[in-house]
Amino acid sequence: MQPSAFIYSWLPETVRDSIPADIIVDHHDSSEAAMSPSDFGRRLSGKQGAVVNGMGVSRQMMEAAGPSLKVIANVGVGYDNIDVGAASKLGIVVTNTPDILTEATADMGFALLLASARRIAEADRYIRDGLYTKNQFKLLWGAEISGRTIGIIGMGRIGQAVAQRARGFNMRVVYNNRKPVDPAIEHSLQATWLPLDDVFRTADFLVLCVPLSSETRHTGNARTLALMKPKAHLINIARGPVVDELALIDALRNRTIAGAGLDVFEQEPKLAQGLADIPNVVLTPHIGSGTVEARTGMVELAVRNVVDVLKGGSATTPVNGR
Repeated sequence: MQPSAFIYSWLPETVRDSIPADIIVDHHDSSEAAMSPSDFGRRLSGKQGAVVNGMGVSRQMMEAAGPSLKVIANVGVGYDNIDVGAASKLGIVVTNTPDILTEATADMGFALLLASARRIAEADRYIRDGLYTKNQFKLLWGAEISGRTIGIIGMGRIGQAVAQRARGFNMRVVYNNRKPVDPAIEHSLQATWLPLDDVFRTADFLVLCVPLSSETRHTGNARTLALMKPKAHLINIARGPVVDELALIDALRNRTIAGAGLDVFEQEPKLAQGLADIPNVVLTPHIGSGTVEARTGMVELAVRNVVDVLKGGSATTPVNGR
């Protein structure tokens, strides 16, 4: 059987040209038009490989695709949109795209941190609304970050990259991970492991970098947000459901915390009611990896994973140990 793959993603010409000619490619540009799950399942049927960007892949979809399906490559470091357990039982390799987007996402985390601290979005609206008619000494005062404490929840690649940036701003770094990172990494980042609640209590700026799982869902909730300092800021560059948005809205409205910066949302792309009306939150549309280099590299790696498996080799970045 001639190998075939369904690519549901933006696909640059250079990457398309790199696919061997003997692999039949069915392509749908997900950045131009969304596809219903039923149509996605129909296009997936009978294929050996799939590249997925922004589509959930359930066990039912995999079973309906048939026994020929060998590999599903997710365009992104997170893969909670794919039923990895079911894929493993069905003998399907699942891959993601780590490393490539690390620096871009860490940059975004720090951009949101700075924007929240210095009230950049509020200042932008102030000018656009025609309110800047004279210089005022006490106008939109924000928070300095030099010498303050950054708390990082999730000290993987992105968390470590955020910590590197924090050191450049002379920040104290505390973090929580399931287990402390290697002592050499802690030393190089001058980072201190603390229990989760203590990170919430200690941080002036709290950055969420954890993958989404049953354990990390609603890490930011009414209880943990109440532990934070009134002048603290929360930044989420992980996954939307890592934060209970309704609890966050209450914390922002009640000034339990000073501000927040969110690149991801609990019911993406839908926002929780009232979130967009709160002035002390900076909102961006899941563009953490939104650079030319990162997004092109992500698609390139996803396609390469599919090609390697279909050619009888091993995927470069599998997530289910195959």
